[in-house]
Amino acid sequence: MLASVPCVMLTARGEESDRVVGLELGADDYLVKPFSPKELVARVRAVLRRTSGAAAGAEVVRAAGVEIDVPKMRTRVDGTPIDLTPTEFQLLVTLAREPGRVFTRGQLLDALHGVTLESYERAIDAHVKNLRKKIEPDPGRPRYVLTVHGVGYRFTDA
Repeated sequence: MLASVPCVMLTARGEESDRVVGLELGADDYLVKPFSPKELVARVRAVLRRTSGAAAGAEVVRAAGVEIDVPKMRTRVDGTPIDLTPTEFQLLVTLAREPGRVFTRGQLLDALHGVTLESYERAIDAHVKNLRKKIEPDPGRPRYVLTVHGVGYRFTDA
């Protein structure tokens, strides 16, 4: 079970032999002090992308009449195939994997692009609007992707 937990080693030991031993013992990455917080965050995100992608390899997400075949990038709503852009698809997958969970715009932007830039947080609203046009029976009264006013969005848990 522990083998599936990502591991980034943070250490002052920077010799090549130390790095090799750390990686051979199972570390997914090895970072030597001193390091910048930005580099640490980037490396952790990279490790999480690699490890979560491997775990979700054959995943099909089903929630509230929406079926998402993640590896094939196919979406069906009530059995009808829906064509989504890669951004819309990733947004839907992120929300549908955790029905009922409220995501802030920043969290969704981070899930889509791996970085949260405050100036781009409102871009999520445009992606949600486009996604709703494609998957909702009535985009003006959404059934799947719901707004949580003042916070962000959530996928229905009904």
